Amino acid sequence: MSNTLKDKTAKGLMWGAVNNGATQVLNALFGIILARKLSESDYGLIGMLMIFSLIATSLQDSGFVTALTNRKNATHEDYNSVFWFNVSVSLCIYVIFYFCAPLIADFYDEPLLTSLSRYYFFGFFIASFSIVPRAILFRKLKQKELAVMGLSSLIISGVTGVTMVFQGMAYWGLATQTLTFNLCVSLFSWYLSGWRPSTRVAMKPIREMFAFSSKMLLTNIANQINNNIFSVILGKLYNKSEVGFYNQANKWNLMGSNTITGMIQGVAQPVFVQVGDDTERLRRTFRKMLRFTCFICFPAMFGLSLVAPEFITILIKDKWLPSAYLMRMLCVGGAFLPIAALYYNLIISRGKSNVYMWNIISQGITILLAITASYYLIGEVNIDLFGTHTHLTAIKVMILSYITINISWTAIWHHFLKREIGLSYLDAAKDITPFLVTAAMSVIVTYLVTSTVTNIYLMLPLRVALTMMVYLVVLWNLKANILRECLDYLIKRKNR
Repeated sequence: MSNTLKDKTAKGLMWGAVNNGATQVLNALFGIILARKLSESDYGLIGMLMIFSLIATSLQDSGFVTALTNRKNATHEDYNSVFWFNVSVSLCIYVIFYFCAPLIADFYDEPLLTSLSRYYFFGFFIASFSIVPRAILFRKLKQKELAVMGLSSLIISGVTGVTMVFQGMAYWGLATQTLTFNLCVSLFSWYLSGWRPSTRVAMKPIREMFAFSSKMLLTNIANQINNNIFSVILGKLYNKSEVGFYNQANKWNLMGSNTITGMIQGVAQPVFVQVGDDTERLRRTFRKMLRFTCFICFPAMFGLSLVAPEFITILIKDKWLPSAYLMRMLCVGGAFLPIAALYYNLIISRGKSNVYMWNIISQGITILLAITASYYLIGEVNIDLFGTHTHLTAIKVMILSYITINISWTAIWHHFLKREIGLSYLDAAKDITPFLVTAAMSVIVTYLVTSTVTNIYLMLPLRVALTMMVYLVVLWNLKANILRECLDYLIKRKNR
């Protein structure tokens, strides 16, 4: 990469790390407070609505934000057309969801969901006003401004939600937290972007971007279904408590993986677009970002999987301990989510929205068939694993199926990426395997060394510190370039 683009990328990654890291810390803090106060049923009610809200969010976006990011010379007319289109679509969707609320309540056999969903869904209409201003900030790699906006909104909404919960409003507090966050993001994005819409609306930009954006829309909906299918299935087949345990486990898993994914996605697509059609340069850029992603995600997610029981017990009490064992499995699969995100961001930047769309849809269908088969055909099984007797419930078997498919799908993503930039499977394996093996080995060593420790308050920090130390020492002795480059960048920045 040129020095200018490299510097922008490094700064973007740094601010992305600050933003996503601080965001997850604050989410964790508010999550701990709320989980200690609320029941698994309260979380289950919001979890049942999550997939509907996320699908609505995809509909309001309609894929135009990604289309704007990939548009080489976006104008005010483009932004203005997308803005009014998104607001109009969002209003129509909210009206539809408002009248469909009783049907959602009947589906889950939860009468409370009628009024709760009508209130909760209003948040995505509020969010429609921030889509274009955020797209402008994202396109210009304004990660610092995005960080200020996100963190400020999170603090205000978190305090609001916690206050309501402690006033006895339970799941209404959780719903208000989401609405407040969307309102704050809309206000801050307008202020920080400096962009304002005009009343003159042209449909030409919408028509020009529709072919690309419509595919992104279908893909985003399929993606949301893939990521939240468990909440729907568990809500239908089990009860609110089971949904609550799963959502709690997945929340902490996603906090970890989304921190890394958000940091990478904040710069990946704009950088790939700026590199352009120079295939050799694009391949080098992708490989460096792939190594950086693996360097971060494997130790972070494998380590989180290792300490899940202690983490859950200490932070949100042992009433949530059943979610810790689900979290352990989810975190292993979560380590591969940032890698998949890097792959499909490059594919999108090459204008191949159809490849992205069909891949996500195919993956979703495969996941749905696998977890349904796991529930109806396998049920509960007993296996002997490494000399230990393990009882696998239907939920655990379903999650294992989900994780296996997500990890295996990385090879399919690579097939299409190879067609775009000519990166071989062997070269990708060389970039991924050292970090995967080193992280796994570090976790195993740490587990064996600390297996005799009984005090969970000592075990948690000990396992975190030991895993990190073993991982970095091994990479240093292997002379991993990415570790040395990160240290060099931090040292140079400190000396400026």
